[in-house]
Amino acid sequence: MSTHTLLMIEDDVRLADMVSDYLGQNSLSVVHCADATSGLARLQGGAGALPDLLILDLMLPDMDGLEVCRRVRAMPGPVAKVPVLMLTAKGDPMDRVIGLELGADDYLPKPFEPRELLARIRAILRRRGDDFTPASVQAAANVMRFGSLEIDRDARTVSVAGESAELTSYQFDLLVALAERAGRVLTRDQIMEAVRGRELEAFDRSIDVHMGRIRAAIEVDPKAPKRILTVRGVGYVFAKQQD
Repeated sequence: MSTHTLLMIEDDVRLADMVSDYLGQNSLSVVHCADATSGLARLQGGAGALPDLLILDLMLPDMDGLEVCRRVRAMPGPVAKVPVLMLTAKGDPMDRVIGLELGADDYLPKPFEPRELLARIRAILRRRGDDFTPASVQAAANVMRFGSLEIDRDARTVSVAGESAELTSYQFDLLVALAERAGRVLTRDQIMEAVRGRELEAFDRSIDVHMGRIRAAIEVDPKAPKRILTVRGVGYVFAKQQD
């Protein structure tokens, strides 16, 4: 298994050292920045290779982690697509919802077991994939088309009428899980199981937050969706009809 490089923005040096040591034993290299300013500078300045994943603390001394996440997603080029795993010591679920709305791929409350952190990281990296093969050389069999919507499973890209639709790696996998089962009504639990991510309770609002973001990216009118439909009291269905 090839070594992945992670960037950890965390002001707790002892925690960062512990995480670095543990992940290092599992083929994951960690670069640590103790504040948001240095972390963002490393991402923007291109110092070293782009990290495969960003571990981001919610409470930092110089900037709120939510603001850091927002700035990362607004950066130009591939840095905006770096998966973000947010760490939070707060108990308010709204912080997690806001983090997901800003583009975080997952969150983990403190204190946490290192094994759970490793499992979350591996799940995100597995969903993202290890290679960056250009879409032009991908097999056509792995491209799904629904009218103007095109989903390339190998290149992990989505386009609508030829225009790129921006999704996080986790949202991409949610969309693929629905599209592969077009016409079938899926509960929230079935959707989460299909992407093999961490388990969430069916009433956890985060799945609905992700669906809202996907709709905003692929629907002509997100307020009147035609592709991803809500089945009240059950879950969601990806409509088969063409545009």
